[in-house]
Amino acid sequence: MILRYRILGIDQYVIDPEREYTNICNELDGELIVIGPTSNTYINIFDIREESLEENQKGYLSNKIIKLIGFFNLIFGNLNEEEKAIIEEKIIETYKIKGINFNNKSLYKKIGKKSVFKETKDMPILEDFYNVLSKSEDTRIFKIKILPFVKGSLNCFNNYTNIKINNKLIIADIYDLGEENIKYGMYVFTDLFWDKIKKKRELKKTIYFDEIWRLISITSNKEVASFIYKIFKTIRKYGGSAVAITQDISDLFSLENGAYGKSILNNSNIKYFFSLEEENIRVLEKYSNISEKEKIEIKSLKRGECLIFAADDHVLCKINSSDFENNIINGSGKNENK
Repeated sequence: MILRYRILGIDQYVIDPEREYTNICNELDGELIVIGPTSNTYINIFDIREESLEENQKGYLSNKIIKLIGFFNLIFGNLNEEEKAIIEEKIIETYKIKGINFNNKSLYKKIGKKSVFKETKDMPILEDFYNVLSKSEDTRIFKIKILPFVKGSLNCFNNYTNIKINNKLIIADIYDLGEENIKYGMYVFTDLFWDKIKKKRELKKTIYFDEIWRLISITSNKEVASFIYKIFKTIRKYGGSAVAITQDISDLFSLENGAYGKSILNNSNIKYFFSLEEENIRVLEKYSNISEKEKIEIKSLKRGECLIFAADDHVLCKINSSDFENNIINGSGKNENK
């Protein structure tokens, strides 16, 4: 899919938790963005971007607070309503220090006679939020939990954004964050890519969520899962498509009795099912209209074979890649077949 979309000139954003897309990025002259403890590339989670508002949304700060609550839920664990209110109050205070409030005009600054949208250097960073939390004993536990992101091993999240996305194929490599922390990188890149996708709706674009279960399973939270679901539900009106990838279907349905996994499944026009174990087939049966015959077929699929659900059509398919494609995927065909 990435190869074909590259030929068609479609903008592509890939979230890569397992470092599986480096070869294809190099072969297709894409842009590789690595974020981790030893990287020198940064994305500021507190960035408010001019294109961040969607249709019918009015307030930049209100919209950003919702996303930040989701991010901090990943760090702090599931917050109750009182804790969410406290965190929201501290987020508002953090932006206020930078002169940003609920008035959209506060997001603009004067350069000469021109009014321009504020940049990442005009935004707070995690350390500013940490300092606000430090002022109150009531938020001491939150301050302790956020410490690794400010002064510890995850301080790559505590900096101003220093990347520019100017390529039609972007690979977000978050492998170095480690198994427990990959979800933070996935969320930060999702926020960034979603704003890019909304910017020019006349351009065709696709976002790939590899290991999507990390953002919509029991290890995530309702705010983050709702954000991901909204992307799948609304991306078409921005000229885009979304691809969810997972090896374990059961993980998709572990949060809120499967509500978000089911919603994403229902909003996907095309579904590809490769060989599955019995347990995953039982889960799939619960959330899709798979027949008894198809259950047997999906269990015996070989490499390169899949069952495709396209609307009401269910088709068994075998995918044969050409030598040209094999060379690119395996990283052995650099510049030979351009």
